[in-house]
Amino acid sequence: MYVPPAFSLIDRAAMLDIVAAHPLAALTTNGPEGPLATQLPLMIETDGEGRDHVIGHFARANPHWKSAGGAMGLAVFRGADGYVTPDWYATKRETGKVVPTWNYVTVQARGRIDLVEDRDGAKQIVERLTDAMEQRRAQPWAVDDAPAPYIETMLRGIVAFRMEIDTLTGAAKLSQNKAEADLEGVRAGVGKGELLHAMDRLRGSP
Repeated sequence: MYVPPAFSLIDRAAMLDIVAAHPLAALTTNGPEGPLATQLPLMIETDGEGRDHVIGHFARANPHWKSAGGAMGLAVFRGADGYVTPDWYATKRETGKVVPTWNYVTVQARGRIDLVEDRDGAKQIVERLTDAMEQRRAQPWAVDDAPAPYIETMLRGIVAFRMEIDTLTGAAKLSQNKAEADLEGVRAGVGKGELLHAMDRLRGSP
């Protein structure tokens, strides 16, 4: 991913926070007939040796998994984003030398995909994903809340995987390269919401 230095996000904890807040990712590989992409809820976990892995699962009916095992994969997590109109810039009123742009936050994880087809390994991945998604609920649902025969049927319908991360790259293009007056204009223009929250978090970081 091309990331201009002004927008580079290098803090690992910040990138993991973005992934956790936006777990629906596009997982892409280069298949025999060209690029393939599947939207999947994914998460990043760290093993006992400090290595980060993306974990998730395909529907077994999705042919993508058949060429994904052993292939290099790219998981793209898209955070807050939004259009920025020149009307928000003080510079427009001063010189007119402005153009539209798009602000966004994104994280990309790249590595080799290993399929996990054994039952226990697949169930563990499903449980980890479920627990992560349910953790904010007052009464979290757990995989074992469903009847065991039903879960066994569901497990046969998926192909789980792990992707050890070779590179984790983040970009936060949030008008931080603009003059203060223009930056304030963008903050006012985007209104309340996730994009403003992302801009304020970046502003408050060291």
